[in-house]
Amino acid sequence: MQLFTDSPIQEIDQYLERLEVLLRQAVASDDVRLSEVASHLIKAGGKRIRPSLTITAARSAGVAIDDRILMAAVAVELVHLASLYHDDVMDEATTRRNVPSVNSRWGNLVAIVAGDFLLARAAAIAADLGQDVAKLLATTLAHLCEGQILEVNATFDVSRTIPSYNEAIAGKTASLMATACRIGALSAGVSNDQLDKLERIGFLFGMVYQIRDDVLDIIGTEKELGKLPGQDLIEGVYTLPTIIAIQAQGIESEIAARLSDVAHNENDLTIARKLIVGSGSIEESIQIAQRYCDEAASISKEFGNPTADYLGSMADSLLSTITDIARERVKSA
Repeated sequence: MQLFTDSPIQEIDQYLERLEVLLRQAVASDDVRLSEVASHLIKAGGKRIRPSLTITAARSAGVAIDDRILMAAVAVELVHLASLYHDDVMDEATTRRNVPSVNSRWGNLVAIVAGDFLLARAAAIAADLGQDVAKLLATTLAHLCEGQILEVNATFDVSRTIPSYNEAIAGKTASLMATACRIGALSAGVSNDQLDKLERIGFLFGMVYQIRDDVLDIIGTEKELGKLPGQDLIEGVYTLPTIIAIQAQGIESEIAARLSDVAHNENDLTIARKLIVGSGSIEESIQIAQRYCDEAASISKEFGNPTADYLGSMADSLLSTITDIARERVKSA
């Protein structure tokens, strides 16, 4: 196999085709109903971002992709899918990936059990891959839970700080992205120095991923989001753009006052979103995300190959999808 290719995207896509087969095999059960429920979101598709990170991280270190690395990618994706099953129960979601959510189709109990089943399968795969991989995945599960609890604890808190926000998203989002990279490199047997660098790139990507989502919740349209915008505000989850806006104008500002009733007053929600957009916090949030992008690109250059360059550029590519939208919405605010 050629050590590196000039078309990393095409190469990764080929591995992802094999991954789809392994994913479906991993959730197969003797119980027909459980198999159907567990494979529901797999069949619905998805971007497979986390498995892509796993595979790309291993290739960035110059390692050929084998079934061991692909199974590590499967384990990471199963953890992510399990979190979606559980999140949809908590959020009382009715759709996911343009299909009925598991909880809306089969009920909350089945959704929770199926999510637990996915976690169990991920744990079994990790155990087969070795103690280090199993420990890493278990630690990441704890970080996911801790991050989610931190966010719940901060709901409806207009005095929420940026460090509090960063700590929550580092746990609930970036930790699994970081692990996706590290678990691929770990399964490939690369050096500790490379492990840490690849994990850091994954973490930075995860931070950008969440900030992008949080910005879109403020500036996006229903068509762009596939759901009503401003859901975070309605649920009392004040993310980076909102935090920056409130800090700039004070907790006695109109923004903070409007937030108290957005769940019951659509007009307040619309005004609150416009005030946040007009505060300059969208541009500042994007600037913060851009610094993460720049660090990821800088680290990737140390590997000196096109696959690592691609891995390092993924965060910037992700952020660039909203910069024009943000500029347009800010201009018209």
